[in-house]
Amino acid sequence: MPQDILVSAVVYRHDLYPRIETSAVTVQKYAEDLSVLPPIEVNQHNELIDGWHRWTAHKKCGAETLPAIITTTASDAHLLELAIERNASHGLQLSQEDKRDMARRIYHATAERDRDEKKKQLAKILSVSDRAIREWLSRVDKDSKDARNKRIFELWLACYTDAEIAAQTDLSEEGVRKITQQMADLPEVGKTAAAHLTDFQVPLYNVWRQQEKTPGSGHFGNSEVRWVDNLLYLYTDPLDTVVDPFAGGGSTIDICKKRFRRYWVSDRKPVPERAAQIREHDVTAGLPSLARWQDVKLVYLDPPYWKQAEGQYSNDPSDLANMPLEKFNQALAGTINGFAKKLSSGAVIALLIQPTQWKAPERQYTDHVADMLRLIKLPLDMRISCPYESQQCNAQMVEWSKANKKLLVLSRELVVWKVT
Repeated sequence: MPQDILVSAVVYRHDLYPRIETSAVTVQKYAEDLSVLPPIEVNQHNELIDGWHRWTAHKKCGAETLPAIITTTASDAHLLELAIERNASHGLQLSQEDKRDMARRIYHATAERDRDEKKKQLAKILSVSDRAIREWLSRVDKDSKDARNKRIFELWLACYTDAEIAAQTDLSEEGVRKITQQMADLPEVGKTAAAHLTDFQVPLYNVWRQQEKTPGSGHFGNSEVRWVDNLLYLYTDPLDTVVDPFAGGGSTIDICKKRFRRYWVSDRKPVPERAAQIREHDVTAGLPSLARWQDVKLVYLDPPYWKQAEGQYSNDPSDLANMPLEKFNQALAGTINGFAKKLSSGAVIALLIQPTQWKAPERQYTDHVADMLRLIKLPLDMRISCPYESQQCNAQMVEWSKANKKLLVLSRELVVWKVT
């Protein structure tokens, strides 16, 4: 049922259909007798669907209101479809070029599962052959398929399940499964990086020095990405799964994507800029739920180093950094032993940690590695020294060292256990 709306409230979306031709002669003809004109058609936002000439005639005559039929639209593409249908029945006809462009606009916004039916509908409302529609939209189909498969590959690398991927890509779970089953074949473009043949220096010794931190996230305690890269080279193959429950600034994500390793990363409190990539999970409250633990070849742990990180992440007493030492040791060892029970033989767990000294009670040297070796009953594969540079220590610390004849701690170790 038509209703009167303000002429000034009507919105003409030039961005939706800029090429629908208009006629000054038609506007003039309509302006001569507005009373005989049928109502225009707008959507719930007063966006014009049909009746540009009638609406313009009312504006030309200075009318304040005009009759309109209000049709609810679900999207811009839906509005455009209705505009084309109305135009095809009584408006100035679209050129073939206009029809092609509008078909592509509508098709771009169509869910993949609905595209076959949409092609038939477009052929009908645009009065063109099925063949013409297929030709116009073939490039869209290819680009959309490539973009979709890239998105699926990225989600699969991030260890999302087929059901989770389906929910994010508008495909059925079966459709996703068919695509993910093909992903065991690494893309040709990634094989060189995956094999560590580019941007990589092979580690030969168990001392890994790093003069400057690799550029990246400024997150407190963020892992040195080169250490993770070395571990990927030594202990994993392309498309193996890596678990990092202390993701920090997300450096593990970046290097795993570069080297084509699958990754499951989480943090107790993900940084805002990577909240879409880092799962929120407190590993001290329980291990994560992974669909295929047998695919995990490396668990990488770079936890808060006890008092060194106290208050940096939270004031919560259940935060590793805020725990008493005995509870810290129990929680960290419990996490490592828990992972060991989940992993298959040959997988490794790597722990990067530094002794606590400066922030320990009475500056007492606290050797976390020794504590973990006492509590973890797994075979050691390697102990790697990852020393800090002397710039780690400020003038106050140096003066304390001199006054008390105490050595300052620059050591940091990467301890690697192998699951049997």
